[in-house]
Amino acid sequence: MAFCNIQPRTHWMQTPGSTANCPPGLEYLTQINHLFVCQCFDLLEVFSPFETNKTYDVMNNQGQRLYFAEEKSNCFIRHLCGPSRPFTMTIYDNVGCDVITLHKALRWSCCWSNCCLQKLKVEAPPGEIIGYVYQYYHPFLPMFKITNENKENLMKIRGPCVVSSCLKDLNFNLLSLDEEMIIGKISNQWIGFMRELFTNTNKFGIQFPFDLDVRIKALLLGASFLIDYMYFELWS
Repeated sequence: MAFCNIQPRTHWMQTPGSTANCPPGLEYLTQINHLFVCQCFDLLEVFSPFETNKTYDVMNNQGQRLYFAEEKSNCFIRHLCGPSRPFTMTIYDNVGCDVITLHKALRWSCCWSNCCLQKLKVEAPPGEIIGYVYQYYHPFLPMFKITNENKENLMKIRGPCVVSSCLKDLNFNLLSLDEEMIIGKISNQWIGFMRELFTNTNKFGIQFPFDLDVRIKALLLGASFLIDYMYFELWS
């Protein structure tokens, strides 16, 4: 049983009008420069050793819900592979239409082998690839590339040297390709000692330029899920 980590009166953002050259369902992203990804609290994980499919609410900075995200993965694989497991994440709009799909393959988390570096494929709408999130090797820092559907580099993500959310927020900076300019950030937000201790519930903030292409905004949303699974999900 999952309870969403949001205020009881949270409501859906009003559906915006259609926008030229915008994949259906991404119109919400034309009007924002912040996203908040809140994992839903699952009682089953607190009182049992079972690892469940994750669910999330995606909200704007006014607390209005834009999307609902649901992991789909095999129960046996979840327990066998933990946070490294393969999954499909389906992201729904306010009428229940699936508008974004994320696909993560099974790759063990380590940074010294190219075969183990993580990769996420993003589709919007489902079935139409808009880009990828790639982890790439760095001796000290978590590093990622955001690419388009043709695997052309768009921007980079650089994480902190020590990835531990104890008592503070952690920022993964969105960088220009030359790494000279900070464009935005993905932040893992500290949610309190007791919840950090007893649950895997996480909350992420994503900040980006208002006029950024909606496809890149969707890719950054996907990157936040990949970062969550890689660094902030505990092995049951």
